[in-house]
Amino acid sequence: MASTITIMVIRMTITMTEAEALYRLTAWSSPAFPTGAFSYSHGLEWAVEEGRVTSEATLEDWIRHGLAHGVGQVDGALLAAGYRAASDEGRLSELIDLACAWRATSETALESAQTGAAFLATVRAAWPAPAFDRFASLCGDRQPGLALIFGVAAAGIAPLGLALRFHLAAWASHQVSAGVRLIPLGQTAGQRLTARLEPAVLRAAEAAEGADLDDVAGAAWVVDIASMRHETQTTRLFRS
Repeated sequence: MASTITIMVIRMTITMTEAEALYRLTAWSSPAFPTGAFSYSHGLEWAVEEGRVTSEATLEDWIRHGLAHGVGQVDGALLAAGYRAASDEGRLSELIDLACAWRATSETALESAQTGAAFLATVRAAWPAPAFDRFASLCGDRQPGLALIFGVAAAGIAPLGLALRFHLAAWASHQVSAGVRLIPLGQTAGQRLTARLEPAVLRAAEAAEGADLDDVAGAAWVVDIASMRHETQTTRLFRS
């Protein structure tokens, strides 16, 4: 009887830990988490304006490209690196500098810096922990962006692969939401697209988990051009 009770307690502990991790990752990746990500289109607004993204199919292509060659590769690798270096302040400081430098345009720099700063401020207020305070102190005036901060925050609560899947799924979801409003598309079309993007998100997360930062290189040139063109676009709903 004693051993049976012990096994039951162990199982409850594992279940509670998993539930806690899922709860936090869900909250941190939710559109309701106040990072301001909803106000950025990551260059998509210009692509719609220019007639490059005009349908459910072309929006899917746009997001898949970003997952495979842009955000999915670069931000995913930064998240993984931050996760692994969460307790190494020297390495984290190097990654903060690297994350600040890995920005192709002024608008993607703004998007990365502001969503990251908002995430860090909110997670410190709602889930206070010494690790978050130490990371904020280490950043100082530097704003490394959401991916790196998310990786550091997730390090103590969830497996890396799970954190990557939540973060990249959230980015894809924001792109779908922007496309639904800009093209426009119906909400059901947006959910069909979200379902079809699942394999692309999972592939990007798996690739990021095994990435070496020395080998990482983005190749989403059209997204970078769209971001630069968006800076001078006459009519804009989004900040990037």
